[in-house]
Amino acid sequence: MNIAFLLNGESVELAEVSPTETLLDWLREKRGLTGTKEGCNEGDCGACTVMVTDADGTRALNACILFLPQLHGKAVRTVEGLSGPDGALHPVQQALVEFHGSQCGFCTPGFAVSMATAHLNGDTGHKDALAGNLCRCTGYAPILRAARAAEDRSVPDWLSADRDFRNPEIADSRSPTCHAPETADDLARLYAEDPQATLVAGATDVGLWVTKQLRELDRVIFLNRCADLQRIEETDSGYRIGAGVTMDRVHALMKPLCPSYAEMIRRYGSTQVRGAATIGGNIANGSPIGDNPPALIAAGATLHLRHGDTRRDLPLEDFFLDYGKQDRAPGEFVEAVTLPKALDSLRVYKLSKRFDQDISAVCGAFNLTVTDGIVTAARIAFGGLAGIPKRATHVEAALTGQPWTEATLEATAPAWAQDFTPMSDMRASADYRLTAAQNMLRRALAEDMGHATSVLEVSP
Repeated sequence: MNIAFLLNGESVELAEVSPTETLLDWLREKRGLTGTKEGCNEGDCGACTVMVTDADGTRALNACILFLPQLHGKAVRTVEGLSGPDGALHPVQQALVEFHGSQCGFCTPGFAVSMATAHLNGDTGHKDALAGNLCRCTGYAPILRAARAAEDRSVPDWLSADRDFRNPEIADSRSPTCHAPETADDLARLYAEDPQATLVAGATDVGLWVTKQLRELDRVIFLNRCADLQRIEETDSGYRIGAGVTMDRVHALMKPLCPSYAEMIRRYGSTQVRGAATIGGNIANGSPIGDNPPALIAAGATLHLRHGDTRRDLPLEDFFLDYGKQDRAPGEFVEAVTLPKALDSLRVYKLSKRFDQDISAVCGAFNLTVTDGIVTAARIAFGGLAGIPKRATHVEAALTGQPWTEATLEATAPAWAQDFTPMSDMRASADYRLTAAQNMLRRALAEDMGHATSVLEVSP
């Protein structure tokens, strides 16, 4: 596959690139740009953070799980490209010096790029912007002080110029092992012809197949150029979200509509991950601990699947059949998911050992309708309690028609064992998981009663 992109202000054209060569490896091994570090090599530490700009804006992304074909037509800045042509430091670099924001320095390039990206976007939520960057030496206080100090300093001209870069014309980029369709129609045709190909959207999951499992991917279809999969459409009854919509955009959509769901999205992935991961990819991989499906199931979401010219819709909960098995035929792909507009009663709770960016032990979602103190409708779903994301149908039945009280919750106890038989693993025991799930329902009741329940609101 042939690609072209802008690297630190200079045009780069590459011919016959490997579909699974990561930007991190290419930068360090073939360009000598070793400021971008390899830490975890799985998108968790932020040492490899780079700045990527395209028509949709500028994002901080993890170079370790970013494949080269995903960069076609984009502008990339590494830490070496933050300073000006004359060597002038970027404002965040200068602030890191002034506030002593570096010790061993290994993590500093990633911090600097994340800070510069937030600075360019006018994002002053520094704790969120840096949640995907780990430092074990300095501590975050001087780094956050540096970020705040740089807020009012001007964005350098040499970075603003990246936004004027446009998708370049290059020689035929088709390859027998790698495709990058421009539309969902092209994707449908290619995937129907080659159903064994691997679909790559954001690569936040598939990237680890390569970097951690050392898997060889024979044939790859990249989805990031399918603009029609990246649309969010509002209808009279809901929101149709294309499978290629990144989770940062889902977060922005949900923030005013369903703050509880938005808060869960903020926690389950860093800025770098949310800027690459897609809602379709998160659903399609079928993980029993994926955090999106419980929320979407509880909301009553509809999944839209496509095979060639044939489309079908189904309730999202029916998509997950068994561990590692989904209702998706060979050559069929997730095209979109539709959420109803009525999301004001949806609450989503995530329990994990680490508060931010950790795999859930349990993720619970509750969509309850209470009329005159009686539960008149209930949709409850969990991740982490079974081999698939699953509704708590017996618990729902035990609640429906009953008073919304603590006594009713106590009476639902036998129903939980009918719905779930969780497993024990390194994240949690089976008993802990089931108890935590029951307590999440109590939390929903407590919130309805007006009690503070968030650990972020606890004060001495």
